Amino acid sequence: MSRERPGPTARGGLTSVAAGESYQPPKDLPRLWHVTLSVSGTEVPLKDLRAALEQLAHDHPFLLTSRYAPTHAEIRYWEEARDLHDAAAVALRLWGEHRQSANLPPWEIVGLEVIDRKTYHQRVSDGYGPLPATPVGVHPF
Repeated sequence: MSRERPGPTARGGLTSVAAGESYQPPKDLPRLWHVTLSVSGTEVPLKDLRAALEQLAHDHPFLLTSRYAPTHAEIRYWEEARDLHDAAAVALRLWGEHRQSANLPPWEIVGLEVIDRKTYHQRVSDGYGPLPATPVGVHPF
């Protein structure tokens, strides 16, 4: 009994075809973006704010860390998106879309930084920019 590799046959066998030198990977594949979202507003009790940010972290599984004070908070996480525009659009909706489910205060977004993974790691290795998000979780400033 001979065992031959399946090839194109009347029954629909498959063959591998070399991609060749002209192959270009798709440019719109999702990439990782590091997002820092800053929000601010009227003073709220720290206990309530911490509970809200913990719920947000539960609702948004890629949330790395949150820092908070009675009148402001900073949220840092990784977002997977095709480009910076998509990552920023998601980030700008995050606070409002989770306001009710996480019981977030009615604060406004006052800052947004979205950088690609390479830039994030370059900044960290150069000793400036956002420090690695450790410890992970929800913490006071």
